[in-house]
Amino acid sequence: MKNFLRADRTQMKEAKSLHLLLLLLPGTLTENSGSTSIEMVVKNRLLNKDPLTYSTEVVYRGILIGAMRRLMNSNADFKFTYSEDPNYGPFLESVNGLAGNEKERTYWELLVKTSDNHILRPDVGIGCYIPNPNEQIIFNFTKW
Repeated sequence: MKNFLRADRTQMKEAKSLHLLLLLLPGTLTENSGSTSIEMVVKNRLLNKDPLTYSTEVVYRGILIGAMRRLMNSNADFKFTYSEDPNYGPFLESVNGLAGNEKERTYWELLVKTSDNHILRPDVGIGCYIPNPNEQIIFNFTKW
């Protein structure tokens, strides 16, 4: 019986240590948890419209879809919809009421203009892309 109690006490100490560690983890995640400004640009060259530029913020190491939600909640002029793919995550379907169309072969292309003015196409989508400070996120309505 003593060995059982001793083992039980050891497990309790380990469990308490684990709980303490879990309590400390959120603090480490918030140490650098400031937010940074980014721009989002909505382009539609197919209809020859002027680009619309929006400013918003993203939290430290936050994903793009979080910044998009923040912008949509604070600015009635910016709206977007997406569908959730069980394997690949969020898929951007529409921006400001304009949806891609398979028959017309149109879609919203995600581009990023970096702080050194390079434009790149991320290899991840809105659910995984982590914007860097002062980047310009470009939603480009185009054809494939």
